[in-house]
Amino acid sequence: MKIKYYHFHLYYDPQNINVATKVSEKLSSIFDLEIGRLWNKPVGPHPVGSCQVTVPVELFEKVAAWFLENRNGIDIFIHPITGDNIADHRDYIMWIGKSYKLHTNFFT
Repeated sequence: MKIKYYHFHLYYDPQNINVATKVSEKLSSIFDLEIGRLWNKPVGPHPVGSCQVTVPVELFEKVAAWFLENRNGIDIFIHPITGDNIADHRDYIMWIGKSYKLHTNFFT
């Protein structure tokens, strides 16, 4: 398995999207990362609103440590990008905060 990069997904409910917005803005001010749109509804395999952050392999440790200290109650779903969407979202996953059941049938 070759990891190309990681996706960190901020998970939140409509009631705390403003907290997720502030967390993503703070992250953006510290790291030069690709930060996606904040969805206020489930999209793809994600069961709640989410925002995708693309993290290079060499920044994984720093970004994970940053989220441990600065997530402000937002749950974080982390997975690598290896080219195998199902395994990336089912077998190689990590969570900071609460975990959720993903809709992996989205990929079939």
